[in-house]
This record gives sequence, C-alpha cells and structure tokens, in this order.
Amino acid sequence: MEIDKAVRECDDRRLKTKYANAIYVIQRALALYSIEEVAFSFNGGKDSTVLLHLLRAGHDLSEANKKCPNGNPQGFPFRTIYFESSSAFPEINSFTHGIATMYSLQMEVIHTDFKSGLEALIQSKSIRAIFLGVRIGDPTAVGQEQFSPSSPGWPPFMRVNPILDWSYRDVWAFLLICKVPYCCLYDKGYTSIGSIHDTVPNALLRTGDSVSGEGKFRPAYMLSDGRLERAGRVKKFSPSTLSVSSSSDGMYKLDFNNSSVLTTSIIAVGDEILSGIVEDHLGPLLCRKLHSIGWLVSKSVTVRNNIDSVAEEVERMRSTNDIVLICGGVGPLHSDVTLAGIAKSFGVRLAPDEEFEEYLWQLIGNQCKGDRNEMALLPEGITELLHHDKLPVPLIEAAEPLSNLCLEFPDVCIGCYRKSRHGPLVISFESKDKARIDSAVVALRKKFHSEAFSEIN
Repeated sequence: MEIDKAVRECDDRRLKTKYANAIYVIQRALALYSIEEVAFSFNGGKDSTVLLHLLRAGHDLSEANKKCPNGNPQGFPFRTIYFESSSAFPEINSFTHGIATMYSLQMEVIHTDFKSGLEALIQSKSIRAIFLGVRIGDPTAVGQEQFSPSSPGWPPFMRVNPILDWSYRDVWAFLLICKVPYCCLYDKGYTSIGSIHDTVPNALLRTGDSVSGEGKFRPAYMLSDGRLERAGRVKKFSPSTLSVSSSSDGMYKLDFNNSSVLTTSIIAVGDEILSGIVEDHLGPLLCRKLHSIGWLVSKSVTVRNNIDSVAEEVERMRSTNDIVLICGGVGPLHSDVTLAGIAKSFGVRLAPDEEFEEYLWQLIGNQCKGDRNEMALLPEGITELLHHDKLPVPLIEAAEPLSNLCLEFPDVCIGCYRKSRHGPLVISFESKDKARIDSAVVALRKKFHSEAFSEIN
C-alpha cells in the first residue's frame, strides 16, 4: 500500500488521474478473471517496472475492498513471465532476477521466442489474460485498447494494458515519486531499452564534450521531450537519410535563402462550407497574406469532414507544393478529422504528443474526462508544435456530449462550427426524418444547462 500512499500524497494531479485509471483497469481485470487465469509479462524495462508496482497496489486495494484482514501473506500473487534472451543487456537480466527475489515474484523464465512461449504457457497454465506494459507510443501498440484480444495467428488471450495512455513523463514521475528501484541503465543515458544490438544511450542526454567515461550521459528521467524516447534505438537508415537541419533552439527551419518562388496550396475542411451554411473567410484572407509576401498560391480547395477526402487532398498537394496550409476540422469534436487525414496521408498513426498533452493539462485539466485526452493525439513523428498565447484550445466542454449524441442518433448528420473565432458554437442537424431531428435536439438540450444556448432555431 506504500505505492498508493505515495501517489495519493503527491502534488502531481496528472499522475493521480493516470494512476487512478490504471488501477481501475487492473481491478476490472481482476473482476473478470481469477488470479490463476492471469499473468504478468515482465521484461525489466521502465514500463513493466511501473506495471509491476501498479499490480501490487491494485491487488492490495482489491483485497482491502474485500475486507481481508491479513492482506496477501504470500507476496506478489500474479504469475510472472520473463522471456530471457541472449541479446538482452546483462544489467536487465540482473535487475529482473533481483526484482523477482525482492518482491517474491512467481517468475517463469522462458528461453523460446515470445509467440512459442505464450502458446506453451497458455496451454499448460490455462492463462486467459496477460498484463502488458504497453504504451501508445510503442510500435506494438497500434490498434490496441486497454482490453484487446490477441491478434489473429496468436494464441487466444486478452491483452490488458493499464498504462496504455501513459506518457514518458508519467512513467518517470511514478518511478521517482514512489522511489522504487529501476534498471541502472536508465541512469547511464538509456531511455528505451531493446537488445544489445539495437540500443545505445540517448545522445540528447550527453553531457559536455566528454567522449568516454561513465558520467557522460544524464539519467533518462532528465530527457525533456518524451517524444524522443526512442532516439537511442539504432535505426537502419543510410547516412544520407539522417541529415537534419535545425537551429540551436531545436526548432526546424525552412531554407528561404534561395531565390525561387515558394508555392503553396490551401485546404479548407468543413461540411458547413460545402453546404453553403457559412462562407470560407479564412481561405481568401490567406491568399491575400501569402500574395503580399511573394508566395504563389497554386490552388485553394474545400473538402468534406471525411478522413479519406482529407488524406487524398493532402497527398495530392504535398507532392507539388513547398507548403500546404490546412484549416478547419482541428479539435476535440466528432467532426474534427483533419489530423487523422494528415496522418493517413503520411502513413503514420495518431499518438499522444507529450508536449501538447502537458499543455492541455495545464490549460484545461479539470475539464479532461475519460482516460485519454483526444486533442493530444497528433500525427506521430511528423508534428512540431508552435505555441501562440492568442490561440486557446476551444470546445473541450462540448466534445464528449456531442460525441455521445452522434452515437445515439447515427441517422442524423450533426455538424459543429463557428462563424467567427470568438462566436458561439453552432450545432446543426440534418436528416430526412424531421422527427429524428426533433428528438436529437431534445437530447442535446438535456446534456447542457439551459443557459448554454443563446438561440434554438
């Protein structure tokens, strides 16, 4: 219970929320499966170390809720599996076995590959669910939720991911606040540990101009940008593809020193523009601004609130323009699909951006609901945020009720837009059945206080 006490007494409101959500997932799994039917996959890394202590806390809290006076006298109750590899760091192996002794883990060491080991384990031990320390930014996390059945071709089991929505910052906040041991490699500049063949210390943590020695890298928890967690993984790219131009402040810069004319295109996203409900004022404004600084606008188009439509237009324009500007469809509402379309065009996925998520928590933390802030999902690996104090994040309060309304009325087209930046949110309803529109309007009014509406037409 020292884990629960440490988190609850800390001042990190964000970590408290992440912790509470993770404990809920664990307790939900324990309600669905017996202790004998679950296993914990431990690899000695920071994420699975966090999960180890969350499982300790989650189990003890469950036992306390059952009012068991003696708690758990047998130590850590979950069957623990460790896939020991010849390519693993000796420090990882040493740490893993040391932790197993420290916390009395029922650890089974498996020397086969992961898939074969799981098949044998599930068949012999009747395992139905496995706790995994997977986070959204991990390559294996694509398409996963907190409860996700195993992929086709794999032995059948439920993947339980309590820390799926945790960021790099969350992981280190937990480890440091709870003062639990972690692998010593993290104090030597390693931020993401794979095998000895593909992992090196993160160069962003290098100190001074030293070339050798134990103290040349700062600890992993000092990495300021969690998006660069995997920068220490060796990538198999040719040297020519690794050339990056950036300024001393870390911001990427466009080369404007050549004399050629820059070409740009503009994409406006919005069903309300195509239906004639509102006029596109921003597109013409951008054209005038760009023309005044000598840029050539080759095309300006409007597309529907549709992921494929956005992706196709971005793909078409980015191949023939220096810069593509997109406006509309960026936000937390159900109709905001622009970012998903951009991600699809570049062949990447949407993943939590740690910097933006932290900014949102500072801005609207009390209004964040659910286990993930959807606005923090950005195209992974290709997004750079440019902050501006005059551009607050809008519409958070309306996002969840409107998303639920769309689920309740799938046959009604529900649109959202603003006629001006500071104007009220306009919600439109379209359907061939007027009775369904009337029902949707009634349902909408029930989701907000009456004072929230300035006009109903």
